[in-house]
Amino acid sequence: MAAAQRRLSLSASLPRLRIVGGRLVDPASKTDRPMDLWIDDGSLVAITPPGERLAGFSPDQEIDAKGLVICPGLIDLCARLREPGFEYKATLESEMRAAIAGGVTRLVCPPDTDPPLDEPGLVEMLKHRARNLIQAHVHPLGALTVGLKGEQITEMAELSEAGCVGFSQGPIPIVNTQIFFRALQYASTFEYPVWFYPMDPWIGRSGVAHSGPVSGRLGLPGIPVANETIALQTVFELMRATGAQVHVCRLSSAAGVDLVRQAKREGLAITADVAIHHLHLIDVDLADFDGNYRVLPPFRSQRDRDALRAGVLDGTIDVICSDHAPVDDDAKQLPFGEAEPGVTALELLLPLTLKWAQESKLPLIEAIRRLTVNPAAVLGRDAGHLSVGGQADICIFDPEDHWTVSASQLFSQGSNTPYLGLELQGRVQSVLVDGRCVFERSNGGFSASSR
Repeated sequence: MAAAQRRLSLSASLPRLRIVGGRLVDPASKTDRPMDLWIDDGSLVAITPPGERLAGFSPDQEIDAKGLVICPGLIDLCARLREPGFEYKATLESEMRAAIAGGVTRLVCPPDTDPPLDEPGLVEMLKHRARNLIQAHVHPLGALTVGLKGEQITEMAELSEAGCVGFSQGPIPIVNTQIFFRALQYASTFEYPVWFYPMDPWIGRSGVAHSGPVSGRLGLPGIPVANETIALQTVFELMRATGAQVHVCRLSSAAGVDLVRQAKREGLAITADVAIHHLHLIDVDLADFDGNYRVLPPFRSQRDRDALRAGVLDGTIDVICSDHAPVDDDAKQLPFGEAEPGVTALELLLPLTLKWAQESKLPLIEAIRRLTVNPAAVLGRDAGHLSVGGQADICIFDPEDHWTVSASQLFSQGSNTPYLGLELQGRVQSVLVDGRCVFERSNGGFSASSR
């Protein structure tokens, strides 16, 4: 309903568009070939061979996509927008701009704000502000327990009506397993998905790096793989008892991937994701004690990294996400063990996924699947595809554009990324949301309506 109202409010000023000369890559329809796209009133009205005319359609604007890839707008299952409560780290405006500049037209924000998203009013306020920016679609996760304290289950029905797509504790484990059991029972009864971070509340809770030879040599307190596997075993037992639907967030270990693989074979209603930086970096990369490498869960061994990559390839891990978490400079320019965990990644999600796909010898269409069709299925939304009559959320990118990551190049308020100073390949050039062109890099960035 909100999306329909949004489109209705904008329809009077939506231009008729034609995107010409590009390579359409749409995993949902298994399309990977040159095509022209025709857009009217926020919807895709036709997809035609290059150069073909559409009778009765006179576009107000043409977007030249020669040499570029056209794909569905990316869907990110974890982007912290830092509002409410953490505006000194980032603002809704800055992070929504970062999302659009990264080709992300739909994103999920966790509930660990201040205050947490445990009341309908907070959720409605966040969605209202996001809609007014006329940029990416925002899907909040509601808090599973009041204040994320793990003591009292929230009013999930009210939060769902306010717009929550699921419920989560974020990275704050519930200590009382009985409370978690009841929360899963309630969620299962009303078919609400629960998004679960596999972190044991006790084991490794004071750790800052993967428990292994590297952390031992560097003198850093470790977080063992058991921190993840014990939590996974617990949630699987509770799923068997309650029939709950669970999405596992941010897998980090080979053992964790194996457990999820077994759970899927058993038939449990489970999906899983991995953060894009965990497909590239390992614990050895911490040698310089750079706080930008401090993440939660931590970067683990090369064996774990390779197992994560294999898990994405074989479908055990459904989705690649950014795990975007902008952090202020003061919180990162500290000794490694004191630095706040988190990386800014919305604008790096696409190029880092392309890098992983190239290294894995994976076709582009399959890489895009992990950023579009698969996350849409986890969300249960009709999105992540380009089909006639469907919503015109579109990402256009140059797969050959080489660029160097720098703070000045990022739209996010946070510049906390391990990739500063490194060259990446692949960059977003134009983005459409609801048929409106909200970003054109060649014209300086954002359209007037989305500033």
